[in-house]
Amino acid sequence: MDKTIRFKLNGKEVRVESPPERMLLWVLRTDLGHTGTKCGCGEGFCGACTVLVDGKPTFSCQFPLAKAEGRSVLTIEGLARGGRLHPLQQAFIDHGALQCGYCTPGMILQAYGLFLRKPNPTEAEIADALEGNLCRCGSYNRIIAAVQTAAKAMKGAIHEAR
Repeated sequence: MDKTIRFKLNGKEVRVESPPERMLLWVLRTDLGHTGTKCGCGEGFCGACTVLVDGKPTFSCQFPLAKAEGRSVLTIEGLARGGRLHPLQQAFIDHGALQCGYCTPGMILQAYGLFLRKPNPTEAEIADALEGNLCRCGSYNRIIAAVQTAAKAMKGAIHEAR
């Protein structure tokens, strides 16, 4: 049975009529058109579906819509501001850290979640934070370098996403 679920998506209030047990990933992609959130394994093992829920990296393929009620969800579409890429997005481009690009939204949001907790992470802290996100292209060194570059560019200041 459908239920009305309300939450903030990239800073804007949204209302969705859907079964509450439906996974957030499918609501974002199918109902709300936010296709930047990817389905990789569908089991919570690859991180391609990572979004931030109240600032915390979350595998949306394992997050029932009902749990989003009243919360704030950030997708990759919510990072850019005024037509300008977020420093993390730009750093991924500059370092060639996207390769096929499938893991990129999840990696970037996982890194952004790390910046919210620790604005100047060490290389080891970055690697640890990204451990649950898989890159089939094997771009891990470039990804870590991109996150380090973004951290330096931001100089510890969080560029607010929506």
